[in-house]
Amino acid sequence: PPLRFPSLLRPGCRDMHGANGWVRKEFFPETLQEVSQRFRKEMEKGLGADTNPTASVKMLPTFVRSTPDGTEDGDFLALDLGGTNFRVLRVKVSDNGLQKVEMENQIYAIPEELMRGSGVQLFDHIAECLANFMEKLKIKDKKLPLGFTFSFPCHQTKLDESILVTWTKGFKCSSVEGKDVVSMLRKSIKKRGDFDIDIVAVVNDTVGTMMTCGYDDHNCEVGLIVGTGTNACYMEEMRHIDLVEGDEGRMCINMEWGAFGDDGVLNDIRTEFDQEIDMGSLNPGKQLFEKMISGMYMGELVRLILVKMAKEGLLFGGNLTPDLLTTGHFETRYQTRTLQMKAHEILTKLGLEPSHEDCVATLRICQIVSTRSANLCGATLAAVLRRIKENKGVERLRSTVGVDGSVYKKHPHFARRLHKTVRKLLPDCEIRFTRSEDGSGKGAAMVTAVAYRLAAQHKARQKILEALKLSHEQLLEVKQRMRIEMENGLGKETHAEATVKMLPTYVCSTPDGTEKGDFLALDLGGTNFRVLLVRVRNGMRRGVEMHNKIYSIPVEIMQGTGEELFDHIVHCISDFLEYMGMKGVSLPLGFTFSFPCQQTNLDEGILLKWTKGFKATGCEGEDVVNLLKEAIHRREVSEFDLDVVAVVNDTVGTMMTCGYEDPYCEVGLIVGTGSNACYMEEMRNVELVEGEEGRMCVNMEWGAFGDNGCLDDIRTEFDLAVDELSLNPGKQRFEKMISGMYLGEIVRNILMDFTKRGLLFRGRISERLKTRGIFETKFLSQIESDCLALLQVRSILQHLGLESTCDDSIIVKEVCAVVARRAAQLCGAGMAAVVDKIRENRGLDFLKVTVGVDGTLYKLHPHFSTIMHETVKQLSPKCEVTFLQSEDGSGKGAALITAVACRIREAGQR
Repeated sequence: PPLRFPSLLRPGCRDMHGANGWVRKEFFPETLQEVSQRFRKEMEKGLGADTNPTASVKMLPTFVRSTPDGTEDGDFLALDLGGTNFRVLRVKVSDNGLQKVEMENQIYAIPEELMRGSGVQLFDHIAECLANFMEKLKIKDKKLPLGFTFSFPCHQTKLDESILVTWTKGFKCSSVEGKDVVSMLRKSIKKRGDFDIDIVAVVNDTVGTMMTCGYDDHNCEVGLIVGTGTNACYMEEMRHIDLVEGDEGRMCINMEWGAFGDDGVLNDIRTEFDQEIDMGSLNPGKQLFEKMISGMYMGELVRLILVKMAKEGLLFGGNLTPDLLTTGHFETRYQTRTLQMKAHEILTKLGLEPSHEDCVATLRICQIVSTRSANLCGATLAAVLRRIKENKGVERLRSTVGVDGSVYKKHPHFARRLHKTVRKLLPDCEIRFTRSEDGSGKGAAMVTAVAYRLAAQHKARQKILEALKLSHEQLLEVKQRMRIEMENGLGKETHAEATVKMLPTYVCSTPDGTEKGDFLALDLGGTNFRVLLVRVRNGMRRGVEMHNKIYSIPVEIMQGTGEELFDHIVHCISDFLEYMGMKGVSLPLGFTFSFPCQQTNLDEGILLKWTKGFKATGCEGEDVVNLLKEAIHRREVSEFDLDVVAVVNDTVGTMMTCGYEDPYCEVGLIVGTGSNACYMEEMRNVELVEGEEGRMCVNMEWGAFGDNGCLDDIRTEFDLAVDELSLNPGKQRFEKMISGMYLGEIVRNILMDFTKRGLLFRGRISERLKTRGIFETKFLSQIESDCLALLQVRSILQHLGLESTCDDSIIVKEVCAVVARRAAQLCGAGMAAVVDKIRENRGLDFLKVTVGVDGTLYKLHPHFSTIMHETVKQLSPKCEVTFLQSEDGSGKGAALITAVACRIREAGQR
């Protein structure tokens, strides 16, 4: 009759009878999926701050934040301590276009008395061996960086700080558990005094394996060891690691997965043999998963099965020998060579007289045990890779697993079975396995090399970005310079040479709430043009109702003749009146004309210069209201006439719109594509207009602040580059440092500089990065969004044709933050000058004022407004400034100015 194997694998297994009658046991795929899902839950527990204390899979942060990118360079030392021997290595890494690693190493023994002596003695011995190694290589005079592979369970708090949790592998040194092993090694080195080193990193062998393989394959983000013991590590998103502060970037997690099942979640698949091994081990109830899959226990599992079958008379004629009954006598290494020819030799060494059938049966048992081990290892590894795939949000994951360990490397079938299981469980992933060559030693040097590269690159980047970081003193200086330029613009004698023109708007009052009537408004300030009908109501029904239509202005009209431009505008007005059924109606009109104008009256605006890409001829130096009226009269049929009451710019419109809601609003600010500000100035200070009484809104045109060189000391090479290639070099310098049209281009120039220096994108400049205007300011707002994971930042960069790593994404985000912060601070410094001037004008110790604000940068950027508000508060402590967002200031504002003007005109007539 065919032999009956005992139930090696409990529920979730099946029997498959081969032709020869032997029984084959395999896991159902659904059982492996279940194991994978259970492991995934254990990972989540280990990562959570609340659940970690009771989690069996500890998911320990390693503080290794990046894998090699191939640009590492330098001379490093490594210590590899994980058993009775330890090694000292010198690792030279060079990047001269060819990635190259040269290694020299020496093995030193650790006597048993030291393994069980005091911690001080152990680390003194390590320091002595290190000195001996450096003496031989004649490098004692160099202070080289060192990586320390310490392959024992540790709790890390920094890359160079590791607290030993418990000794394993026969070590019992006193006064080490609960202490930082790096500090102990440093003390031993310092005590000698004959050499010095810089201990940069302490890692375990699994992390070392991942880093070694990562040097040759940049897709490697998982480390796996299946040898005497087993463990895995992988690169996790920082936002998921509750035990470490910070949400950006990634960090390698040392899973310590050998303890999977210690809480009982694997009890339904553990067999009587697993239980027997556990009960006879040095640590019963601990490392249960490791005891099912690692090399230390696989041979013992086979021995226990052979004993049981012999006792049942199924093998060896029912004979047992002392050797077969002795724990540890069937070594795991036998499984790597238990082909039929060798099986006889091995069983004979155990004192048995095996038949051919006994040898075949033994071989099958070895297969079953190693297959189960590979299957379980594959199931947990699949859970890790599935998590990486979900973290990245990709449809198909391409990743590499760096592997080390005697079982994986030497067992004839283990690796193939493991790969097969992973492929079955992850059909939507392309997973490559690469063997580590000397992961534990070379890996520690790699962690150190990466840490050195990151530190050097960070220092270089910070040095470049330093010029964009403004101190409190610098911001105060900007505020004072703005005040000087404001005075120059207001003064009759200094106005002509002033850069901040401080133009009178002839708007002498803000809304008081009694305005009423129907008004037309035109809004011209960009490539689109709007016509609006605005109904203003007072009394119980106080409010503003608006109807509008948007018309585009083709580039050929923007850059054609003035007649063509204003004919197009009049055509749009005609279309709107027809659309509203108001042909022939004559209404008061407010004209928002958002270009620098010299006003001599409320209804007269002389265009000083075109901006924003407009180049229409015959307009500069002309009154735009007249140009509009002439275009109306040029129409063959005079369908309508317009009473142009006011011409204003969008900044004044913004102030008036907010002034309708808040009587304290006396300042307008726009920070969008461009930037400008206006405020209510005392008539006595507006020297360009006669009269001393009352106030008038002054359109500052502050974008030109600095055009006389007064900001040159804070302008950077990136500002100069953006200015040089702009449509108006040397003009609007302040605007080019703070407004949306230019911030993205400043960022692009910095990214270009970083890449040329090898500090970003691995030094590879793509054609897309060279393209002006590719980095729109809206991307700054998206990239800096708090709710946006780095994965989405990478997606934005990918959309721009920039292939980035996680580290690249962090750098890009930092550059965006620095550029936007400077813009907000400069804007705040300018605004502080304005509110302080209003306060001093009125002789007040304390001023309460509201600023009406509009503009996409202010409204859409996640941090701009907050930083700007903080800056104003710091620089103008005697002012309480409220910021009120304007809703449609440019259109509604023009109508409200017209309404105010009509109210004042009617009051004058009465």
